[in-house]
Amino acid sequence: MLPVISITDKEQQLDNLVIILTRLSKLPGGLLSSSEKSYLRRQTEEEKNDLIHFNRIDYQLFVYVIRKEKDSSRRLEACRTAGAKAAIILNKEKAEKVALYDVEDQSDETLAFSEGMALSCYQFLKYKTDPKGMNTLKTIELYSMASSVTLLNIVNDAVSRCRDLINEPNSTLTATVFAREVERMVAGLGITTEVLNKKKLEALKMGGILGVNKGSFEPPTMTVMEWKPEGYLNKKPVVLVGKGIVYDTGGMNIKTGNNMMNMKDDMSGAAAVACTLYAIAKAGLPVYVVGLMPATDNRPGEKAIVSGDVLTMHNGSTVEVTDTDAEGRLLLADALSYAKKFDPMLVIDLATLTGSALRAVGHFAAAVMQSGATHELELLKKSGDSTYERVVEFPMWEEYAELLHSDIADLKNLGPPEGSLIIAGKFLEKFTAYPYIHLDIAGPAFLEKTDSYRGTGGTGYGVRLLFDFILNFVKNGLNGTNTR
Repeated sequence: MLPVISITDKEQQLDNLVIILTRLSKLPGGLLSSSEKSYLRRQTEEEKNDLIHFNRIDYQLFVYVIRKEKDSSRRLEACRTAGAKAAIILNKEKAEKVALYDVEDQSDETLAFSEGMALSCYQFLKYKTDPKGMNTLKTIELYSMASSVTLLNIVNDAVSRCRDLINEPNSTLTATVFAREVERMVAGLGITTEVLNKKKLEALKMGGILGVNKGSFEPPTMTVMEWKPEGYLNKKPVVLVGKGIVYDTGGMNIKTGNNMMNMKDDMSGAAAVACTLYAIAKAGLPVYVVGLMPATDNRPGEKAIVSGDVLTMHNGSTVEVTDTDAEGRLLLADALSYAKKFDPMLVIDLATLTGSALRAVGHFAAAVMQSGATHELELLKKSGDSTYERVVEFPMWEEYAELLHSDIADLKNLGPPEGSLIIAGKFLEKFTAYPYIHLDIAGPAFLEKTDSYRGTGGTGYGVRLLFDFILNFVKNGLNGTNTR
């Protein structure tokens, strides 16, 4: 459970306190001794530290000096990072409550500080038997003019739920259980949820999903979520599609060495889609959104597909399987062609799809491509900067599609290693007929070591990004595109 952020109307002076300001001359009187003030000046001016901690034994006092950074996205990210640092100290001291005093009405920076503080408190403790090391911080009060605290709590909650889904081991989170957990999560929020089981997938001739599932003893699913509130703004929906490989062994092209470690994270895209819709519904945003989450594990069972097999997809096209470890695109292809039934204004997919995306941009961003969605991608980039869930655009040149040529089928599922993240995007584009954005989140979705407020393990990447994107769509009336 993450700390709850709230607004308070009283000054806090004898409790755990963070003073947030832009310059030391604005420091409230009576808080520091003359020697502490000298120490504070040395730390900020000579050591260039922006977060200074004073341990008062009975309570913890912090002074945070907002960086003089013209780039607002970098400035707000510095606030989040500082908030995470303060939270580590507070949890170590077993603090349950802290107040943030926004001295100069720097509400955006104060919200960002509290966001980083709250998100850094996430822990996945379900399988821990010893409570030692459990975070204690429960309440963050803002003495500030900040607004949007309710939305911030909703999104933080959604990120935490997304991380839980990603961190859950495959031994307890099969495709069927994932669908059940999603249904349970959104119950009572007004989201219509349908789980397409194996028989329904067979009736829909979803050869990609069914093909990947052949080696598994667990059945596949595709969870369909629809948020269509009264007074929604967009006549045509935004459709979000998430890859849901609950565990990826590589299939018959089995992963070697340590490459199978943490492959429970291969459903990070599906988790992000589910939790984004949860946040949208919880916030009551007046926008029509659909979520599609095809799910299965990828295993080398006795009936597993092998290299050279040909699959017939949902849209009737055929795919030669040249590598069973390029399975995510087979699931997504069926879901993307299924999305056509909604006549969408825009489709965005999220997938931990290629190692080359990780090698290209590291864990600092997602690789992104678009087809017929130039304007929408620019808006997504802005949301990426705002939330610091950044995206780096790669081209969708037609020459890359030529590398998917098959001698025996309409196309093959894997091209050469050079440019493979783009080739994967071109494969998926073959199954679209609408404005389309592809997000390869292989880099930022799961971390081996702690990165500030993102923590270790599943990061929930995509929830904050997509919520901000949809929220801005609502604020701008969807920019007049495909509205009623």
